[in-house]
Amino acid sequence: MPSGLGLYWKTTLILFLPIFLGALIYRIQTPLEIVMRSRRSPSEVASSLLASQGLHLQSLDVIQSLWAGYGQICRITAAPAAIPNSSGATSRSASTRSSNVSTPQETHSYIFKLITPPPTKANDEGHTRKILSYQVEQYFYSHLAPQLPGSIPVAKCVASINEHHPNGTSTTAMILTDLRQQFPVEGEKRDVLSMGQALAAIDWLSSFHGFWWPRVKDMDRRKLVKPPLEEVKHDGEDAVQKTVWLNGGYTYLATRRKEYASLASDYDAEWNAPLTDWEYDEFSISDLVAHVLAPKQRGWSPIEGYVTLLHGDVKSENLFTSTSGEEVVFYDFQYTGLGLGVCDLAKLFTCSVPLSMLVEDEGVPRELSMQFGEKKLLERYWTKLQEVSGKEYDWDIFVSHWETALVDWLRFQASWGFWGNTEWLEARVRSILKNEWWKNAVIGNATMGGIAEEEMDIVALIEGDQKAS
Repeated sequence: MPSGLGLYWKTTLILFLPIFLGALIYRIQTPLEIVMRSRRSPSEVASSLLASQGLHLQSLDVIQSLWAGYGQICRITAAPAAIPNSSGATSRSASTRSSNVSTPQETHSYIFKLITPPPTKANDEGHTRKILSYQVEQYFYSHLAPQLPGSIPVAKCVASINEHHPNGTSTTAMILTDLRQQFPVEGEKRDVLSMGQALAAIDWLSSFHGFWWPRVKDMDRRKLVKPPLEEVKHDGEDAVQKTVWLNGGYTYLATRRKEYASLASDYDAEWNAPLTDWEYDEFSISDLVAHVLAPKQRGWSPIEGYVTLLHGDVKSENLFTSTSGEEVVFYDFQYTGLGLGVCDLAKLFTCSVPLSMLVEDEGVPRELSMQFGEKKLLERYWTKLQEVSGKEYDWDIFVSHWETALVDWLRFQASWGFWGNTEWLEARVRSILKNEWWKNAVIGNATMGGIAEEEMDIVALIEGDQKAS
């Protein structure tokens, strides 16, 4: 009997052990396998999108990988899909005829952007910012870019998808027209533009900002994307489709508290005291400036009458230029949202405009007021901005906004890392911070805008996230 039982259990073990092990392995691998199954290959996604426009994928080449391996940017070529008609020739599909995209009669080049990130994490601000930014960019190309006139060139969206999977992952993809066809010169990473390119970039920005200035008032503020951690916290509460960022750009203080705290604790840093010491009540000049520059979802704002749509990440590597350099086109609209146009200019002047266009001498003094070159560039932007928008912008108010944007941009660089015309930027901000009229105006606007109440809300949000993590 014992030997019979032993044989029975041995037989059972031999028969069922592989099943038990397989189930265990399946249990361990299932999440990864589900993710992989939900991710179609770039060729599959591109082919599907092209087919919806009556096009057939011919080739796909990866240009670059996205941040943290979240996807790829590819250059693809496509041609009309062969659809026999009664005459035996080929014709366009009905979906193509009804779209605003004209099907090429020969092979054309497109840019394919595929985003397949891991699930959003509630307390990971950087990860959440990127996820939201891709959705913002897709909304811009699908809904806002078609409204722009031909004088403000941007890529056209041929087709796009935004799929959310049960396992928390998503697939966002766009096929865009290839800007290199008309603008073959690529801006280099952290490079200085030529004088002609810099002027063309300023003209593009003034036109873009001017076009949207009178139109942003019609945007539904409830649909604008809030700062990442706040957006995730309230995700699902509003059934409305999200559009662009409430606050354009990715450097504003509400999303850079960790970097700011690091600067505030670095007592050896030059900008520790000027930017983080209490200036009014318990608020630093950085707090006051950030509050003035931040567009509001509701309530009064000191900048409301001047808010437009920002590009959000203005730099040389996000533009192409014509062969002559007299025309530019910007791309990468992941951080487009509301704000003052001068916030885009602050980054452009610091990171991509030749220093010689801002100051006459190569040696920049420790403190620097506005020089002739800087003023000339600002006047060029300011004049065209008013012409395109049909709105007035008092020069003194414009300059005050500009200098406020410079202080805010320096706060980000001082806490994150310097690059570009940093000597010029630091010299300008040293001069600005000594201007009592400017400082009093910032304090007055911030207090009228209710900075104390808003700051309490921000602190509560941060503390809640820290406890959750």
